[in-house]
Amino acid sequence: MRHYQLTLGLLSAMVLSACGGSGSPGPTIDTSVARGTLVANPPNLVPIPQASGPALTKLDPVVFGAMLEAAKPGFTQVTGVPKCAISTYYMKYTTVGGANEPTDATGAIMVPSGSDPACAGPRPVLLYAHGTTVDKTFNMANLRDNAEATMVAAMYAAQGFIVVASNYAGYDVSSLSYHPYLNAEQQANDMVDSLRAARKAFPNIGAQDSGKLVIAGYSQGGHVAMATQRAMQTTYSSEFKVSALAGMSGPYAMALLGDAVFAGSPNAGGTVFFPMITTSWQKSYGGLYSTPGDIYEDKYAAGIESLIPGALSFSDLFTTGKLPATALFAKNSMPGPSTPAFSVFFGDGNLIKTSYRNAYLADAQQNPCNVNPADPLNCTPANGLRKAGVKNDLRNYVPNVPVMLCGGGSDPTVFFVSTQATAGFFLAKGLPAAALTTLDVDTSPTSAADPFAAAKIGFAQVKTATINAAIAAKQDPAAAVASVYHGALVPPFCNAAARGFFQQVLAK
Repeated sequence: MRHYQLTLGLLSAMVLSACGGSGSPGPTIDTSVARGTLVANPPNLVPIPQASGPALTKLDPVVFGAMLEAAKPGFTQVTGVPKCAISTYYMKYTTVGGANEPTDATGAIMVPSGSDPACAGPRPVLLYAHGTTVDKTFNMANLRDNAEATMVAAMYAAQGFIVVASNYAGYDVSSLSYHPYLNAEQQANDMVDSLRAARKAFPNIGAQDSGKLVIAGYSQGGHVAMATQRAMQTTYSSEFKVSALAGMSGPYAMALLGDAVFAGSPNAGGTVFFPMITTSWQKSYGGLYSTPGDIYEDKYAAGIESLIPGALSFSDLFTTGKLPATALFAKNSMPGPSTPAFSVFFGDGNLIKTSYRNAYLADAQQNPCNVNPADPLNCTPANGLRKAGVKNDLRNYVPNVPVMLCGGGSDPTVFFVSTQATAGFFLAKGLPAAALTTLDVDTSPTSAADPFAAAKIGFAQVKTATINAAIAAKQDPAAAVASVYHGALVPPFCNAAARGFFQQVLAK
């Protein structure tokens, strides 16, 4: 679920002016108007300043490719050499919050153009959902400082996809005071509204929509992407037709993951994700706690609801003492870690009160979920957090489009069991095997004909390089790999695989 800055060196040669975030908030949005209303049409074009001369209005593919290679040599071997020029627009639109309250959000539209056949004429639209970030100013239209946005631009827009990417309500200049984190219904509505707004802008920004829509997202965004496809298949079926879905390293099986964490298998970054989840679900549904002190130790409870997203980075949250780095549970809390690898998440200065963990575990024992993999949500938890976990677990429908689920089998942040359990559920409920592609990039190619051999080999090479660098620096190689596994190692290769998957589906 964690969004790490990808190791691209932030493309220091590319100096894009930031939109939103620390900049001017712009006009006030009238939240009484219809959802999906575009505030300014056309939306603002993000200029590209040069060291000398006028600012560019398009990012040339040759220039972009050189920038990518300068920042990380060999990266275009993963993304592909850019084919299209890219124009990036920053939009504001109306949507709803977790309790269905009117609010606003911002996002990016990346428009490809050029003489290459992949760039000209009507183009497919990618609706992209980003990963977890604690940075309130996060903005997918800011290619200067946002490495995920840069990767998405390289992977998709530079290869001929029109990209629409929401920043989500609660981020950038959104007026919502919290972020509805992993609230499947709200986040799907937000994505729907971002696409509605973008479509209104398309005629004015040279975006020729082919009518083909694909949805992708990484980490938190994997959950958001799947929730969005579900909503478009059900609630919004008359308005949207989706061609394919690619979920990458997503926590789709929320009830399963939540129970695993409390049973003694916490995930890396959990001391940050957990407050985001509880604040989101409390604001959305209520019933999780009377005060944050019901869940959190006193030293952390005050102000925790307004802590994230904010101005503090992951490391700042820890160094300032706002959150513990790893100690989710007390060192004497029972049951202890399920394996020695999880012992780091039990210790002094823990975040979650043992009394709350005990209550959660008692409910899990009395009202177990995930008993039948083909019917995992046939349960009636009484605990407020577990109730919300079931509500936001996506194993309750079957997609009607081709699906790719990609991830890394040793991911310490979003356990791959979420992907496996969700894939298993879909198959058990009738999704044809031919319509489901499950990819673990942290495996060896099955044969010379393995369609994902390049992604698997590339991942192995980068992983090996990470290990070798750690050994050379006299650091623990396992820890070095774990620290970048979810946020830096897996994303490029899953996105490259997802793009190939989309291109194959769209070619039919």
